[in-house]
Amino acid sequence: MNPARQRTKPKKIDQEAHLFKTYYKSPIGAIEISGTKEGIVSVNFVEGRVRSDATIPRVITACRKQIDEYFRGKRKKFSLNLLLYGTDFQKSVWQQLLKVPHGKTASYGAIAKSIRSPNAFRAVGNANNKNPLAIVVPCHRIIGSNGNLIGYGGGLWRKLWLLEHEGLLVNGNKVISKH
Repeated sequence: MNPARQRTKPKKIDQEAHLFKTYYKSPIGAIEISGTKEGIVSVNFVEGRVRSDATIPRVITACRKQIDEYFRGKRKKFSLNLLLYGTDFQKSVWQQLLKVPHGKTASYGAIAKSIRSPNAFRAVGNANNKNPLAIVVPCHRIIGSNGNLIGYGGGLWRKLWLLEHEGLLVNGNKVISKH
């Protein structure tokens, strides 16, 4: 399925939709994957003990498999049905994040320009911070216009790790080149 596909739904998940959860132990911490039978709702880093639901839909199993492939260096692009819940502005930012390829970065300003709101770079940063689909919607690839790593919900150390995993050379808190 096309990762840019999204469902048009209210800002929050339907109350009657059952959420399933599973976990993936990544090299940078446990990741919780939540979704319905139709698609993935969230991918987030979590702390503490993790326990998956006894049965999970294929779409969630596929997400866990693709995340494993990403961490093993075998996947550069995700192909999942994503259920994006947020404001129209947030969803427009997240759609642009999906266009930033593996091993590349974009600035908050560039994302703002791409959604035709060139002065909204702070709002883009806010939407980036609210991204419920870490790694899959690659908010870790968004950096300051000067190349500096700026913020990451999972911690700056994870952002650094993910960028280096994708082949970017980072010196201190600044992306300087591709390996």
